[in-house]
Amino acid sequence: MEPQLGLLELSVNNRYSIWVRERLNELPDSFTITDPSISGHPIVFASNGFLKMSGYEMEEVVGKNGRMFQGPKTDRRSVMEIREAIRQEKTMQISIVNYRRDGTPFWMLFCLCPVFGKEDGRVVHFVGVQVPITRKRRQSGGCNGVSYCEDRTGFRETVIGSCRREVCSDSVVELGRVLAMDSDSRELEVDEQCEASDLEKAKAKLAMNSILSVLAHYSESTGRLVCGKRCCLARTGLLGSSLTLSLGRIKQSFVLTDPHLPDMPIVYASDAFLKLTGYARHEVLGRNCRFLGGVDTNLSTILQIKESIQTEQACTVRILNYRKDKSLFWNVLHISPVRNASGKIAYYVGVQIDESCENHDKHGLSPEMRQRSAVGAVKVAVRSLSMVAGTSESQQQLPMNSILLD
Repeated sequence: MEPQLGLLELSVNNRYSIWVRERLNELPDSFTITDPSISGHPIVFASNGFLKMSGYEMEEVVGKNGRMFQGPKTDRRSVMEIREAIRQEKTMQISIVNYRRDGTPFWMLFCLCPVFGKEDGRVVHFVGVQVPITRKRRQSGGCNGVSYCEDRTGFRETVIGSCRREVCSDSVVELGRVLAMDSDSRELEVDEQCEASDLEKAKAKLAMNSILSVLAHYSESTGRLVCGKRCCLARTGLLGSSLTLSLGRIKQSFVLTDPHLPDMPIVYASDAFLKLTGYARHEVLGRNCRFLGGVDTNLSTILQIKESIQTEQACTVRILNYRKDKSLFWNVLHISPVRNASGKIAYYVGVQIDESCENHDKHGLSPEMRQRSAVGAVKVAVRSLSMVAGTSESQQQLPMNSILLD
């Protein structure tokens, strides 16, 4: 778990100033920040407002996927809309049922916005703002009425109207019966569609703009600027969030390189690769794999790799590589071309196995089987996405949702 927590810390610390967490926690809003480049698309920051609203502690939330707040009353179609917005890297807002830590369901307005790196247009984070939806309902009893008003935390205040003398003697009994019925039916109320008010939508928009402003400001000191809108066209070869999330499910150490870009840079590096080599993700992306070599790396092995790429063939080699701390390891490296749905080579995948650990697979798979399994999973992810992209391009393109940041 510690390596994963290290990645979560780096996700924020490498992009923003060390003061960003303190400033974000000064905001009164309920929100989370997630990183699609880390396996499982986990939460890397949760505001104090969110923790108060949900009832969770920080350590229970960070590192988990947002699906942990869903439950049996959460509409599956709404979940699919959120996933599609992530795939398309666009802003969106939707009313959805979520669950607090104590299991209480409640309606909230959920607003999602990608955070783009200014230098390359890559999505580095997603911000999710949650605004509880206020629901008001009135019921009439034996008295002039009992009013129920559910506030933003889900608490109902009961107000008893004036009673006539002849019914006051039964009022306590009747009130107890009504409250009991109301308590039993609270969970059923989430079945009724609940829409956010204009005021709640405005609150969500204001919160999102405040958060993005903080992130943009605190990214200046690191020189890795971010913004809430794609400030430039993403360079060819940078992976979209959908493919990144699919690749993140593959637990093997591997990198994806783009042969169509100068110097064939790495465009994706798995968490296991970062753990194996000791590098952070931002230190790897955009570089050629040769940075893993050193003075004792065999030149003939490098030439063998280059020849296999030139002939568009797969190859397996044993090569001496260097970690970030300059320690050596023998890398059993398998390289294979990855073709898209049209049969053209889109990427090359390189799967690494530390020779000293090659027989330590918990499933009993041989190194060759593990490498082939990883390559197969990468190919399925790339082909599936290219088929979806091809279908989308043949349809009329809709304008990007501009609910926020307009």
